[in-house]
Amino acid sequence: MRTYQTPLDLVRERSPERPVALVRRDAVAVSARWFQTNFKGDVLYAVKANPSPWVIETLAQNGVSGFDVASLNEVELVAKHAPGSRMAFMHPVKSRAAISAAYFDHGVKTFSFDTHEELEKILDATGQAKDLNLIVRMGVSAEGAAYSLSGKFGVESHQAPDLMLAARRSTQELMGVSFHVGSQCMRPTAFQAAMAQTGRALVRAGVFADVIDVGGGFPSIYPGMIPPDMADYIAAIDRGFNEMPVSETTELWCEPGRALVAESTSLMTRVELRKGNALYLNDGAYGSLFDAAHAKWPFPVKSYRGGGEARELDGALRPFEFYGPTCDSIDHMPGPFWLPEDIREGDFVEIGMLGAYGVAMQTRFNGFGAVEEVEVGDAPMASMFGLARRSIPMPRTAEATNVVRLSRPKGKAGQRKRRR
Repeated sequence: MRTYQTPLDLVRERSPERPVALVRRDAVAVSARWFQTNFKGDVLYAVKANPSPWVIETLAQNGVSGFDVASLNEVELVAKHAPGSRMAFMHPVKSRAAISAAYFDHGVKTFSFDTHEELEKILDATGQAKDLNLIVRMGVSAEGAAYSLSGKFGVESHQAPDLMLAARRSTQELMGVSFHVGSQCMRPTAFQAAMAQTGRALVRAGVFADVIDVGGGFPSIYPGMIPPDMADYIAAIDRGFNEMPVSETTELWCEPGRALVAESTSLMTRVELRKGNALYLNDGAYGSLFDAAHAKWPFPVKSYRGGGEARELDGALRPFEFYGPTCDSIDHMPGPFWLPEDIREGDFVEIGMLGAYGVAMQTRFNGFGAVEEVEVGDAPMASMFGLARRSIPMPRTAEATNVVRLSRPKGKAGQRKRRR
């Protein structure tokens, strides 16, 4: 992977023909260390957020030794790039072959489920193994999340006690509960509420959990979505855990994805055509801009003049919308994206905060989607972890929703000793 000090250096050297993912390893290292220091339990990275080998390797090098995997491919990926790491197969629905290969070939012993049928499948595929860690996935409210993940998975509260009892009777190792408050959760108290709901189910079941897994949902910072400080989420989880019916040996886990990697990558795209306030780019909804198209998130942007006069563009800003390179009309990112009004064909637009669910969502529709990776030495456009950063142009209008304010952690709370 080639290295440039800044994105402008890349444009100045070779004006790339295809989209380029601008990778910042330091951003991953900083977020990994922050979670290791501040979360009072075990941190398992949700590989689905960004399965790039360099991400897995960087996390492992910075103390993250647990990985939340959702497929056999992810199991094999982690085994290759972070050998010896602990993996938890947390997808509630898995094929028998995937369960068996994960257990027998890769030593995966932690499995999640939300039905009796899936529990029986796990036991059958592992040869009725008694050394499994069995994690019941609870259905909880996703109020306050940008993406609700409550519709597809999670046992209802009134059905949870029977499943918890079945799990307890099926293993001689750990029985736990997990939930997911939804992606990009903007309300720290959502974790506390979910823990209270889970605690009530445990009481009805008459069992103690060996593991409380609060899942993911930890947010990053985007235009128009400025979360509370990350320390507020840790404090809410700490309060919720202390109020739960748990024992002294109960373990606390989390599965951050977005929060660990969102700041790590931006995307350099080229303007192929301008039509008024519409810019046609060489990447889009079928590439790295899924969220910009389907969730209509106006990511932060910067722009650069291409060609022999390579420089960062400045001057008066105006709102633009983006279209991707495919022939599909839904390949549209409405924004608004505030850019200099003189931007033109051949210029470059850097789109920030795409480290989570950017490269992970790429397709090859219409023959597009291939993205080069290079490493850059500048800071991300915004940070939840106090990273140094460059400034973002401020339009002279209240509608400038792709200009972000920055949030800094308030400092760590008292740390609970990890239990494993």
